[in-house]
Amino acid sequence: MVIKNIEIHTMDSENTVIANGYIQVKDGKITKIGEMSLFTRFTKEEIINGEGMKAYPGWIDAHTHLGMFGDSTGFEGDDGNEDSEPVMPHLRAIDAINPLDRYFEEARNAGVTTVVTGPGSADAISGQLAAVKTYGKRIDKMIVKSPVGIKFALGENPKVTFSDKDQSPVTRMATAALIRETLRKAKKYYQDKKNYENDRENYDCPEYDMKYEALIPLFKKEIPAHFHVHRADDIFTAIRISREFDIDYVLVHATDAYLICDELAEENPVGILSGPILTDRSKPELKNLTPKSAGIVSKSGIKTAIITDHPETPVQYLILCAAVAVREGMDKTSALRAVTATAAEICGISDRVGSLEVGKDADILLYKGNPLNIMNKPETVIINGITVK
Repeated sequence: MVIKNIEIHTMDSENTVIANGYIQVKDGKITKIGEMSLFTRFTKEEIINGEGMKAYPGWIDAHTHLGMFGDSTGFEGDDGNEDSEPVMPHLRAIDAINPLDRYFEEARNAGVTTVVTGPGSADAISGQLAAVKTYGKRIDKMIVKSPVGIKFALGENPKVTFSDKDQSPVTRMATAALIRETLRKAKKYYQDKKNYENDRENYDCPEYDMKYEALIPLFKKEIPAHFHVHRADDIFTAIRISREFDIDYVLVHATDAYLICDELAEENPVGILSGPILTDRSKPELKNLTPKSAGIVSKSGIKTAIITDHPETPVQYLILCAAVAVREGMDKTSALRAVTATAAEICGISDRVGSLEVGKDADILLYKGNPLNIMNKPETVIINGITVK
């Protein structure tokens, strides 16, 4: 496939815009990209004349529960929260995602080509998140990266979940204590494994523990912890715990982040996944919710992505969330990067998605106008080199 005569917004590190260019695709990857002046006739390829169109990388929603809570179903299709106990790091999102859920089609029709999805925030530690494409029938063939992180939750949700179960945690203190206890035991388990591997004569191999195995990538810094947080004090608890165990962390939602930018600037989060904003203040810890937050946090120098937290805000409204953020003060380029390149960087998948560059997945959107205009929608959606709309 070759798409020619298009205005290309690469979203690469230089935010390069090619006023009149072309993109060549082969085997699901971008193989060439450049000015039309460099274009030569290609053979045996489908040529799309995109004259008058603008090309963007596919949108990325960096925090959802897509496919985990069934569309138009009740308990039978709700697989996002295993609230039988509060510590479940070994649960894998890929074992619950339903790719045939109607929202996958609605996502890709709106230009959302990649999502990070996984368990909810009922548990203190609720499982492994996955980055997946929104096109396909079998989740194993849709995976971009799994896991991309381990989901942790602070604040109201674990308290509410276990308050009527006669089971800890019912306070913020207990939630943090459970997380610390689990991480401490997992770190010892990891050290015992390393001792055994290095000196099998003097050390015994620890008995296999699936929960602790799931946490080892955190200590290796292969993936970060994704902390569900809203209130400022919960944000600082997430930072405190991450420091104690020397793990990388992403702040998810971070509703109060715009109030503490000066403090956050002293820290080193992988990034902040800001949102959802198209929702009500449904609980006390959301009282400071504002659509201005993403713009304020981004301008403070912290990597910021915009998210829907689907189904809190349906995934197909991701670009609308970005448009609202711009209306409320966020820089336009920063907002577009917040649903492309920056989102990919925070989630550790920028080697494959997030920008239009040679070697990356051919996830391409073609628009006739500005995507931040609510009246516009993608005319063409390409995922892995396949035209899906």
